[in-house]
Amino acid sequence: MIIITGGAGFIGSAMLWELNRKGEEDIIVVDDLGSTATEKWRNLSGLRFADILSIELFAELIERNAFDGISAIIHMGANSSTTETDADHLLDNNFGYSKKIASFCMKHKVRLIYASSAATYGDGSNGYSDAIEKLSTLRPLNMYGYSKQLFDCWALKHHLLDHAAGLKFFNVYGPNEYHKGDMSSVVYKAFHQIGEKGSLNLFQSHRPDYRDGEQLRDFVSVSDCTRIMAWMLENPSVAGIFNVGCGTPRSFNDLAAATFLALNRQAVINYIPMPETLRDKYQYYTCADITKLRQAGFSATLTPIEEGVKEYVQRYLSSENPYFDYKGEFPSPLA
Repeated sequence: MIIITGGAGFIGSAMLWELNRKGEEDIIVVDDLGSTATEKWRNLSGLRFADILSIELFAELIERNAFDGISAIIHMGANSSTTETDADHLLDNNFGYSKKIASFCMKHKVRLIYASSAATYGDGSNGYSDAIEKLSTLRPLNMYGYSKQLFDCWALKHHLLDHAAGLKFFNVYGPNEYHKGDMSSVVYKAFHQIGEKGSLNLFQSHRPDYRDGEQLRDFVSVSDCTRIMAWMLENPSVAGIFNVGCGTPRSFNDLAAATFLALNRQAVINYIPMPETLRDKYQYYTCADITKLRQAGFSATLTPIEEGVKEYVQRYLSSENPYFDYKGEFPSPLA
């Protein structure tokens, strides 16, 4: 049996789809679905799993060692808001909760794949290398990144990373992020803004070495993320911290152009001032160094944004059913 925490969330539900696609159905989803207004539950519609547990119940069961026959835990559950101001909540939800899961996995020799974050790299002044020896040098810019950094350091100190894989996701986009609000990808926001206004707003640059819209990010398709995680499940000896990105920085202008092209519309971009509250915390450049992932054996080609954005916009965002939906022969979501 496989457990996915955050299984109704963006990357978690995409991973559930990936496992269904590979014929896996003995899966426990752990998540809180929130209010019906977010429609987070729709991420699970059409997918196959054995059971769903609340976060509170799962945390209680994991502390009691109440699970048998678990082969892997894919820990994607977290508060992923980079603007969250409740530091105690982030410590409890992202650090304390992760320690409970990790302790269970170490005790019972269960494979753990967990979500770290590229937010741990801060302003990037110490680079974007996922080498273990670089871990203690990183300085996140927000409490979310710090909560992820704390767990990475704890995992290293307690030798969890001898057996587990921590994944530093960069700028992920794709289906099943519809509930994320302000934390949704630029592609998602661009699609709706272009549809409503016919144009797209991007932040001006407030640095002389970057032109407006030329701030750079490593944009990665959620489907590539789930392929990497599935590969790690199939290769349990792969352990440590790994960047998950394409390894190629692209500008917001590039992403905007790809979105307009996918919509068959002429690009109309407005450059607006960045809020003062963001200016000292804004990353002008991110790029995943994926050398270690390649050296570990993952050799598949990663999706360029022109291809990934086109598929996301045309197959999902413009669709009557925009969610990942397993098309196998399973008769119902629950086993």
